[in-house]
Amino acid sequence: MRVTDYRLVLASNSPRRKELLTGIDVEYEVRTLPDIDESYPETLPHEEVAAFLARKKAAAYLPALKEDELLITADTIVLLDGTILGKPSDRDDAALMLRTLAGKQHRVITGVCLTTSRKQESFSDTATVTFGPLSEEEIDYYVTRYDPLDKAGAYGVQEWIGYVAVEKIEGSYFNVMGLPIHKVYHALKQF
Repeated sequence: MRVTDYRLVLASNSPRRKELLTGIDVEYEVRTLPDIDESYPETLPHEEVAAFLARKKAAAYLPALKEDELLITADTIVLLDGTILGKPSDRDDAALMLRTLAGKQHRVITGVCLTTSRKQESFSDTATVTFGPLSEEEIDYYVTRYDPLDKAGAYGVQEWIGYVAVEKIEGSYFNVMGLPIHKVYHALKQF
């Protein structure tokens, strides 16, 4: 389905974002740049970090963006008790994050930025996720078998951990996967 006259460019290697964008039946190409700085000001309100990072990623691609292209960048964070959980640095860090999330409620915020050579629009979406308890054995099983080092908060809701630990989601399941695709679709139509 044609939702925009622009040629879409997804600036992400995330298999989940590719799956979600493919799911709305639009054509797009994937373009990625190495080593984009993902730092943010410490004074920035936590709720604004994901959209800030999506815009920062877009800025790195802007010089090479053609006039007929529309770039989609995104970033997802997990927010627990006022602390941002990004991507874990290693397996031990992933296990620690999952121990911290177990039995608690957290927020998943995904920021999205749509950019052309002339215009930019960014937004975010928030979902509240309730995790049930997790044993050390379950945490070790997930971290070993699913290698969640590329995921904010060290988990993928669409994987085993989502099936056994997620008790409730208030908001978009797809946002928790990494892209609030319903909002992306409507934003593309209006862009």
